[in-house]
Amino acid sequence: MKKLSSIIILSLAVLSVTACKPPAKETESLTEAQPTAVETDKITKEVFTDSFGDQMEITVNETQNTVTVRLDGKTYELKKNEDLPEYTASNAEYQYSDIRGNITFLKKNVDMVLFHYKHNGKNRTATKMASY
Repeated sequence: MKKLSSIIILSLAVLSVTACKPPAKETESLTEAQPTAVETDKITKEVFTDSFGDQMEITVNETQNTVTVRLDGKTYELKKNEDLPEYTASNAEYQYSDIRGNITFLKKNVDMVLFHYKHNGKNRTATKMASY
């Protein structure tokens, strides 16, 4: 009888020890198995040089519909405008357009063209103009 009672006590002790331990490895593996999806934006970058040697860098983010213009050491952030023809982007002060090879960047409130690049196939010409 003493043997049976010691076996029962030992069995209860083993069961109580194993029942109190949480399954740590299972919860760790569940949290590690969840990969996060990373969405990449469709971005194109071009540099245009006019006949005066001025360069304008255009970065178009088609996913977010934004254009970044870098000209004369300054950066301008513009939003694509769906109402105007072909590819046009603007903010409160500036407007960028790429219409049939005519790249134009202008300051809207004074109607002044800051950069103009026209490309006709193989013959590429650029003009700089300002109108008041």
